[in-house]
Amino acid sequence: MTAIIQNNQRHPPGPAESFDLNMTKESFEKIAELITRYGDICRIPSTTRKNESYLVNHPDYIKHILLKNHENYIKGVGFDRVKMLLGNGIIVSDGSFWRRQRRMMQPSFNCKVIGKLSEQIKNCNLDLYAKWQRQAETEEIIDISKVSSELALDIVLRSLFSDDLDNMIKEQGGNPFSILTSDPARDIQLVLKFRELRKILLMLIHKRHKEKPLRYDFLAMFMDSRDKETGAAMSNQELLDELMTMIIAGHETSAITLNWVWYFISQFPEVEAKVHAEVDSASYQDIPGFDDLNQLSYVKQVVSEALRYYPPVWLFTRKAINDDRLGEYIIPAGSDIFISPYYLHRQPDFWPQAERYDPDRFSEDMIKHQHKQAFIPFSAGPRRCIGDFFATVEMQIHIGVMARHFKLSRIYDQPLELSPEINMRSKHPVMMKLQKR
Repeated sequence: MTAIIQNNQRHPPGPAESFDLNMTKESFEKIAELITRYGDICRIPSTTRKNESYLVNHPDYIKHILLKNHENYIKGVGFDRVKMLLGNGIIVSDGSFWRRQRRMMQPSFNCKVIGKLSEQIKNCNLDLYAKWQRQAETEEIIDISKVSSELALDIVLRSLFSDDLDNMIKEQGGNPFSILTSDPARDIQLVLKFRELRKILLMLIHKRHKEKPLRYDFLAMFMDSRDKETGAAMSNQELLDELMTMIIAGHETSAITLNWVWYFISQFPEVEAKVHAEVDSASYQDIPGFDDLNQLSYVKQVVSEALRYYPPVWLFTRKAINDDRLGEYIIPAGSDIFISPYYLHRQPDFWPQAERYDPDRFSEDMIKHQHKQAFIPFSAGPRRCIGDFFATVEMQIHIGVMARHFKLSRIYDQPLELSPEINMRSKHPVMMKLQKR
């Protein structure tokens, strides 16, 4: 019987020529070609890697990898680059250590906690609102890509460190984390600069251990968390790695998404009109609070459609531990699995007219008919992004206040080009004219 099964094993179709998929523009274009030629799954001989690669682009296969048999898959190709920058944080860790960290951190991201931390989000947006009021007087041209990056960084830092951020800025003579907004490159030089910030964070951790100040922020909750099995707290090294992960991941993906949200609002008058109608009719006074977000359902749809159209994490990987099957195909142990949310979100069987930007895809009625694993901007399963709810709240509050008072119109100084590297960014800054409504 075993021999018969082995003889009937099938491998997915694929090209004869070898190619190493990576987070590059070349791979971005290659994946489009492979999906067109081979469909939902294909096998790609590797040029330099030990194992073959498998490109997977069907939600049923993805459900198997990320949910049903997730224990057979660990982080794969490309995460070594991320680890250089972030250390062994929750994004790159695996196995029992990852499960421990996830259990300890998860309570910090529940609805009640995010509700309280939304005050930090509101305060950051109020500061930006005051600035935009001045700039809108003269209809100033603003770089919304940079503005989104600075706002997202401010929000994640305030949520992590609350009042201690002001102390760090004072002691360092400026925001030491501003390199993330001033230097768009994600290369070895940034890695070296960013690693230097660990010293500053370690001093803060030591200070909190010693002085035990009253704080309500992510760092305080991480320090208070305990392993249910051993009662142990996170070590300083573990805290550092998780802080570095939160700063990069919490800043970058939100910044990119806000950039795209404003771009799409400016491009589609009917979407802009619906956003304005919703924020104008909402009952909050100046800026929405956490309890007001149920009044901003269309804003949430606008955000979700932006995440579908241009997911910040456009490609990620897994590695098979043991042999597995995807449908009728065998996946050998050690295989590198590549999943691209960008192309999955354009799968015509699940997204009709996928190249059309349409927030109504995410209306309450439409969501009921979606395949859950056809939309994975935050991944899926146990490894789903721990901060997805926080990010959504952050963007709803921002659009909820700014769209009520301002209109942004894109200045066509450069054509829109994608930069598909570690994240899906716009190659050039998106310039906007800022006007009062």
